[in-house]
Amino acid sequence: MSRYRLNGPLHFSLFGIFLFCLFFSCWQVHSQQDTSRIVTYTDKIILKANIDTRTDVLLYRNQNEDERLELTPNSRYRLFLSLDYEFVGVSVGLVPKFMGGNVDENLKGESSFTDYQFRFFLGKWVQGLTYNKTSGYYVRNTADFAPGWIEGTHPYIQFNSLTNSQYGMSTSYVLNPNFSYRNIVYQNEWQKISSGSLIPTLYYDYNTFAFDELGIRSKERFFNLRLSPRYFYTLVLHENWFISGNVSPSLGVRFSKDESTENGITEIERNTYFIRSVSSGINLGYSSEKVIFGMNLTLNSDWYNEDSNSSVKTDQFYGVLYLGYRFEPPQFVKKAFRPFTAN
Repeated sequence: MSRYRLNGPLHFSLFGIFLFCLFFSCWQVHSQQDTSRIVTYTDKIILKANIDTRTDVLLYRNQNEDERLELTPNSRYRLFLSLDYEFVGVSVGLVPKFMGGNVDENLKGESSFTDYQFRFFLGKWVQGLTYNKTSGYYVRNTADFAPGWIEGTHPYIQFNSLTNSQYGMSTSYVLNPNFSYRNIVYQNEWQKISSGSLIPTLYYDYNTFAFDELGIRSKERFFNLRLSPRYFYTLVLHENWFISGNVSPSLGVRFSKDESTENGITEIERNTYFIRSVSSGINLGYSSEKVIFGMNLTLNSDWYNEDSNSSVKTDQFYGVLYLGYRFEPPQFVKKAFRPFTAN
């Protein structure tokens, strides 16, 4: 596959955003926690369902040849079911058939998606683990490669065996004890007074990108290591309503090994790349003692230069609707967790 160059419009200083986030929240770092600001529901079981419109778009560009390739899976909605209790949480994501998981399969092919997430809370530390896999992509800009192609009539160019999988971990630390990260991300706390915090996060993940079609077998394995000075702020609009926003620039490094076989000849290429990313989002939510719901919008973009003429970019822009319910756990659940909690 040819390598391409990125000409994205994101000309800004990640370091400048980092300094802004640090300056804006440094006055909160040494404050002591005020229990009237945050109501915790970690002793309750929280069941939640999310529906989102996230679709990854892999963008390859070649500046010299003025070519552009856009790869995306054929999925419109994703469903996540999650459960949180005490210091642990788990989520499962999939694309169910009843939600029209694949649209126009005869034109775009079939895609599949699975996602498993685990999270652990240790005071102000948050540890995340995730595994996700997406299979089946089509070329969104097929018209650029197939003269006479008609949208809605002719099938898109498809790569049904193209698979992207990730084993990821993240370690976060909430600097401001009077800010509830759980309120906006996991909904097992309730932020009562407006507050914000810098949340430094270290991401480390192992990925495989595999392709086996047209007599070509290729597998790229890469390990990413990124550091992000994320900043979150929650504005309490009403006793039960809040709006929150966040910005998360990050810098890191990618160690890559690309192995490809064509006509019985295998080539191995090893590279190290400098990677950049920025993410932002806004969330409008409702919280009460039992019921939680809300919606949020997220924009994420990451990119890296492979050489002076080629780069790779991944874009994500999606909305999320969520609905959850808090309730008392059964006695056997309380008993099982009692050795690990103060309850």
